[in-house]
Amino acid sequence: MPLRAMRNQWNPGGTTPSLPEVLPVIGDGPVPSETRFGELLCLERRRAERSRKPFLLMLLDLRKVLVNGNSEKVVENVWASACSASRESDIRGWYLQGAVLGIIFIEVKADGPVPVSDIIHAKVVAALSSRLEIHDVERIDIRMYLQPDSASNWEDWSGLYRDLRERDSDKKLHRIVKRGLDIIGSATALLALALPMAVIALLIKLTSKGPILFRQSRVGYRGVPFTFLKFRTMRHSNDGAVHKEFIQRFIAGEMNSAGQAPVYKITDDPRITPVGKLLRKTSLDELPQFWNVLTGEMSLVGPRPPIPYEVEYYDIWHRRRVLEVKPGLTGLWQVKGRSRTTFNEMVRLDLQYAKQWSVWLDLKILFETPIAMISGDGAY
Repeated sequence: MPLRAMRNQWNPGGTTPSLPEVLPVIGDGPVPSETRFGELLCLERRRAERSRKPFLLMLLDLRKVLVNGNSEKVVENVWASACSASRESDIRGWYLQGAVLGIIFIEVKADGPVPVSDIIHAKVVAALSSRLEIHDVERIDIRMYLQPDSASNWEDWSGLYRDLRERDSDKKLHRIVKRGLDIIGSATALLALALPMAVIALLIKLTSKGPILFRQSRVGYRGVPFTFLKFRTMRHSNDGAVHKEFIQRFIAGEMNSAGQAPVYKITDDPRITPVGKLLRKTSLDELPQFWNVLTGEMSLVGPRPPIPYEVEYYDIWHRRRVLEVKPGLTGLWQVKGRSRTTFNEMVRLDLQYAKQWSVWLDLKILFETPIAMISGDGAY
């Protein structure tokens, strides 16, 4: 399920029938609150990122069965089932207060002959079936997230990163200000640069076959894909497998074997046209992205948006660069490292930006970007 759909589905402000307003007291105490469970989930996720010992998050969405005044009884039975189907060391609580119960199965074995998610799912369903009517069990929406998961399932990470959702609420005003700057800045740039962009378009059309614009699917904020625009700098119908192989080696840190400085882009790429080489050197090929900014798919400042196959090669902690902030036209990487950094250094710069973000930091990066473009250092 796309990340955007997942956020909407678990919106606490949504229509949830007959939710219990008071925490049910079960056993030795109440079900741990949404806040407490969220803190523990965040800690467990960071532990798994360091230790690489996987855990599985199971979410039991009860909203379809919490009807007709039976809320407390249903929650009591589901909670008892969750406790009986999990170990004492596992973590349980409200993922979404009064609506979605969460269970964190810690240090699971993810490499067995049968998927651990299938084993745990069957165990929990059996426990639920022993305490609830079968039609109630069937109305409980069960979702699972394995951390670390296969990178190919990146669209389903959102359940593990609930702390980012909460941070969005805290910085709502800041996000409005940032969006306002994006609209004003991108609209002004498109008007002011219309003539230079027309000249570039004419040069591309006259010197090589193919379209003026290069369109590519990129991974946007919280994994939502969008069409990324650039001026075309390569010959038409080139082999994309070359770049895919290069990116895989770069992310894996295999580009330092010759003892040279790492380079994010392929140097002396034979697919690049003479005009394209000049555009890349000056970063003028990026100008069409002002349209991506104006439409809200990107921001003026933020991490470089990755290609979908790049994300497949990401380490666990690399994923945060597409989850923390909206991708941008320029950023710390472009003004501080550009192509002369390792991939890990680039991700650290992206995460540093997300942590320290402010309007003043955006303005500082925007001021330094023309200097980086003119110097051409690290551009290919």
